Amino acid sequence: RCLQDTGVVVEQFVTGREITVGVLDLHGEPASALPVVEIIVGKGEWYDYTNRYTPGRSEHIIPAKVSDDVASALKGVAMAAHSALCLRDLSRADFILADDGGFVLLEVNAIPGMTPTSLYPDACRAAGVDFATLTARLVQSAARRGPS
Repeated sequence: RCLQDTGVVVEQFVTGREITVGVLDLHGEPASALPVVEIIVGKGEWYDYTNRYTPGRSEHIIPAKVSDDVASALKGVAMAAHSALCLRDLSRADFILADDGGFVLLEVNAIPGMTPTSLYPDACRAAGVDFATLTARLVQSAARRGPS
């Protein structure tokens, strides 16, 4: 069926800074937004597989250089999306931030990357939670929640 479908989705092309906000939502604790992260790659490059997973090919600015109002709004949308999608434990919302401070939510990742070059562990470290502590807390959260 999918190969016979002739429908298409067309979205507006948006330009701006690449921003991401993680949410940590452990069972029995209030959810919290992690620091806002800006992703920087070389001029004219995309945040593609090579730039994402090759150490030194991208830079994560934490906290992103945005106003407190913009950071608060980004965190609010990340938290609202996490809740609206009925996610648990962790998620990461990706945005494009325009020069005028407006932003577009691109997607929400229900299982954000956890590699040495991934954004989510970097944001956790900036919030004072190292990788070993993060993984231990996620396991403890699942144990407290029990079987679904």
